[in-house]
Amino acid sequence: MSTNALRRRAKEARLWLTESCFPLWAEHGLTSAGLFPEVLSLSHDDLARDTTRVRVQARQTYVFAEAWRLGWKRDNVARLVQSGVSILTSRALAPSGLPGRILDAGRGTLADASFDLYDTAFVLFALGEAARGPLSPAVPVAAARQILGALDRLARDAANGGYAEALPAPATRLQNPHMHLLEACLSLHRADREGGHLARASEIISLFETKFSAGLGGLLGERFKADWSEPDGEAATLVEPGHQFEWVWLLHTWSRLAQKPLPEHAARLYAFGLSTLDEAGRACQEVTRTGAPHDPSRRTWPQTEALKAHLAMYEQRGDARHAAAACRSFDVLMDEFLTEDGGWIDHFAADGSVLAQNMPASTGYHVVLALAELIRVMDA
Repeated sequence: MSTNALRRRAKEARLWLTESCFPLWAEHGLTSAGLFPEVLSLSHDDLARDTTRVRVQARQTYVFAEAWRLGWKRDNVARLVQSGVSILTSRALAPSGLPGRILDAGRGTLADASFDLYDTAFVLFALGEAARGPLSPAVPVAAARQILGALDRLARDAANGGYAEALPAPATRLQNPHMHLLEACLSLHRADREGGHLARASEIISLFETKFSAGLGGLLGERFKADWSEPDGEAATLVEPGHQFEWVWLLHTWSRLAQKPLPEHAARLYAFGLSTLDEAGRACQEVTRTGAPHDPSRRTWPQTEALKAHLAMYEQRGDARHAAAACRSFDVLMDEFLTEDGGWIDHFAADGSVLAQNMPASTGYHVVLALAELIRVMDA
């Protein structure tokens, strides 16, 4: 019964994407400067911004690449993806060859050319996704290889592993940008099997196993010292359920592509993430390593990552319990966070009151990816 129920939800996900989400965001399309808008109001009006983040341009490029793969108005979204790739491979690049952080929303030129690993990871992810359709892979693959060459040359941390999160390298290291670089490598591997992306992904998996999850309980930490050792103070005690779930899905994806067993860490992170959900299956923002709430508010993205983790475990084991858990996470998303007309309410307080003041475009990456995974797993 749970499997049938999940398949019905997968069909509902496809309908919401194609009838509501993609039409809404395609309607707002590109600004006069040829950029994707950073944010809409809760009533779907454009909100003027002086700047826009490069990561938003990358994430929206992915959203429309996924729309193309799902068969929605392919000519229209192909043009949007082409525009996004054009931005990411020209105006968004600094003289170093690495993406910058911020674009001037009026002129479309770089307003902040500084390097940020998180933004770079999303540019690489968008190029990988565009290369799997609608674009011919040659241009995005070549661009990704050039960016990775600059990344290796300028930001690789040969002594400690991984990459500097910014330049000059900060004293505090972060797992989150590396998590998204892993995601980008897995995406690029699908489009560029000879590019060495799976080997780079495996390096990040090793860093996860030996450093990111070396703290109390074997959970995923967020912040570290320069040598990836445990941080001082409160930072050592706090974890994010959404990222525990996100790594479950990434480990599963890596194991499928690398044809390796699912790392044992996945079950540990998944079990802990489950223990932090409330009775309805909602994920909160931040907890201690003992599971006590630290930031009990709820944003959209941890709900999408819970759904992806349930789907990963279902795909691994075919267990009806995981299908039922995925149904609950889907229902939380559809009933509380997503709107009928294709948008989202991005942030709620623990008591259910709305904290969101607008509709960030960047959330679309999380929503579309989770629902696309549901559609893929259930072949809907």
